[in-house]
Amino acid sequence: MALPKIETRNVCKVYETVAGPMTAVDDFSLDVADNEFVCIVGPSGCGKSTYLRMLAGLDTHTSGTIQIRPGNDPKKPLNSVVFQEYAVFPWKTVIENVTFGLQMRGIGKEQRLETANYWLERVGLRKFANYYPYQISGGMKQRVSIIRALANDPEVLLMDEPLGALDAQTRIVLQDELLRIWEETHKTVVYITHSLDEAILLGDRVILMTAHPGRLLTTFHIDIKRPRTIETLNTPEFAELRGAIWEQLGKEVTRAMEMQA
Repeated sequence: MALPKIETRNVCKVYETVAGPMTAVDDFSLDVADNEFVCIVGPSGCGKSTYLRMLAGLDTHTSGTIQIRPGNDPKKPLNSVVFQEYAVFPWKTVIENVTFGLQMRGIGKEQRLETANYWLERVGLRKFANYYPYQISGGMKQRVSIIRALANDPEVLLMDEPLGALDAQTRIVLQDELLRIWEETHKTVVYITHSLDEAILLGDRVILMTAHPGRLLTTFHIDIKRPRTIETLNTPEFAELRGAIWEQLGKEVTRAMEMQA
């Protein structure tokens, strides 16, 4: 049996605050297989983003272990992160943003441009290659963030509510693009979202976290056949899964609101 690509064991994260120690994530364990798309859902403030930041190495865990097993290509970055905010460099053009990670890895200019042009074409931004971020829409900026991560060809893609700041129509378009891109690349993905529909549509598994402090509540395996499209949202099996997951998630959302009252 293959070892998991990501292995998290009994992870806790405690912050020191003026009111004393505050546990954000408590005794959290999760395995993610190579090429698996895992979505994590939970109430606001439950530690989803904290866990992702620890996976990315942007924050340290207080106890427990986190391991991302590297593959056979030492030149590949272990992970890339896409945040909710439009994390693009405003002083660089679209194509310069996309090639940035490749340039940092010492990839030659010709190969950088070839890779960037492929991804820009892939998401309909080829004609905007020489635009600056202030000249394009929010949805376009987020496409740039996503393909910049993909162009760098990481072993693991970590996504923290990457579509959360977008309007509903743009979000649907980018969900469809993510589905198509994943079908081609089969990247290992850990995806944080507040949207239950998005989690079911994109994921192989949906992980539910409890209200603060964040613990593993339960796991749902999404057996809806791939490839999926936005039309999948309208199927009876989707509605049935959504109802079953919300039955448990809704209780945690209510509990979180009561804790904040």
